[in-house]
Amino acid sequence: MKTATTAEIVYDKPTVEDGAAMWELVNESTLDQNSPYKYIMMCEFFPETCVTAKENGELVGFVTAFVPPEKPDVIFVWQIGIDENQRGKGIATGLLKELTDRTITDEVRYLEATVTPSNDASSALFKGFAAKNDTTCTVSPCFNKELFPGDEHEEELTFRIGPFDKK
Repeated sequence: MKTATTAEIVYDKPTVEDGAAMWELVNESTLDQNSPYKYIMMCEFFPETCVTAKENGELVGFVTAFVPPEKPDVIFVWQIGIDENQRGKGIATGLLKELTDRTITDEVRYLEATVTPSNDASSALFKGFAAKNDTTCTVSPCFNKELFPGDEHEEELTFRIGPFDKK
């Protein structure tokens, strides 16, 4: 079921068995934590719009995404996780490439994600991905800080990349 390979990294559709490893990767990082169920559910119900990155059979990265019912022209990236020992190797870009190769159609023409203003790595990833694909990346307000409980969460900005041409 391999779909693409870059060096020793294999990009593929996730299986429910990948859910626990995805959750563990998130819990060892600074990413927003979700329940283990969320990752297992995404693997089961959204394998076409999620991607794993594995090295020697071990999960080193993933992206969870879906097409929002209200925005059928968008693939929305919920979360990207990369093992901290694997960062800087282009795996996140590889995950986004595999995702867009699979999901960009006549109908789905944009990729969106929300990013906090202090997340320089994600900001650079999405802007760089737009540039590599010769398209635009616009940034606009999405969820203001007051929507989140407590004082720890920043606002979320929407990064909209596209339009993409059908592959």
